[in-house]
Amino acid sequence: STPLPRVVLVPPSPKTGELARELAPAGLDLVLAPESGAELTNALGSAQFMVCYPNVKMPAAFYRSAPNLKLVQLLSAGYDAVDIEAARAAGVPVCNNGGANAISVAEHAIMLMLTVSRRVVWQHASVRGGRWRGNGPAPAMYELHDKTLGIVGLGTIGKKVARLARAFGMKVIYTDVRRLTEDEEDAIGVKFRLLKELMSASDFISLNVPLNASTKHMIGAGELALMKPTAIIRAEERRVGKGGLEWGGSRRGPHH
Repeated sequence: STPLPRVVLVPPSPKTGELARELAPAGLDLVLAPESGAELTNALGSAQFMVCYPNVKMPAAFYRSAPNLKLVQLLSAGYDAVDIEAARAAGVPVCNNGGANAISVAEHAIMLMLTVSRRVVWQHASVRGGRWRGNGPAPAMYELHDKTLGIVGLGTIGKKVARLARAFGMKVIYTDVRRLTEDEEDAIGVKFRLLKELMSASDFISLNVPLNASTKHMIGAGELALMKPTAIIRAEERRVGKGGLEWGGSRRGPHH
């Protein structure tokens, strides 16, 4: 009989692997494998499809061990860690998963803004230490309402962040390689600004651009120096850099 098409999945966790087995349609030979080693190499020998995050190293040797591979499907939107040239040389297309986690990422962005503005980490430590509000000094805390959010990259995630921020009563400005029409801006409630204008006017800055040659190190010392002393910058996908500096999460402005 004809063997079933083999799909090799490198799950990020055992629970994810179990879920994949439950959801996998009949007619596929689903094989779970680690991100490296002999077990993965053996599984690839007869695989037609590979599903993984880009942390799996896929150089030329990877494709030589998978002579029947027809597609690499990433579980993430980002593909900057993928050796695209090796895939091109092997003639294997690589597909990303753009937009699949846009709502989660947008909600995470708002969570980070609330966390730093309301000093959630400090408050948590105070409660754990038995220090309640009113019986000791507390750092300044801020509301999101009426603050200005600057979004760098108004794509699928950026638009969702903008809509959530507007629900909190924030003013939203953005910069992007493609400026929206006036009607599109009005529909979302955003205003266009050049990058330097955005950096200096924003109380919060959210970076939502893909990492590529045009965006790598787009935020450096000069841009950071334009920020308000109290401003917060967050980079969901480690997109900030100057001379190689990159980080994920939130940071205070240049004077903190």
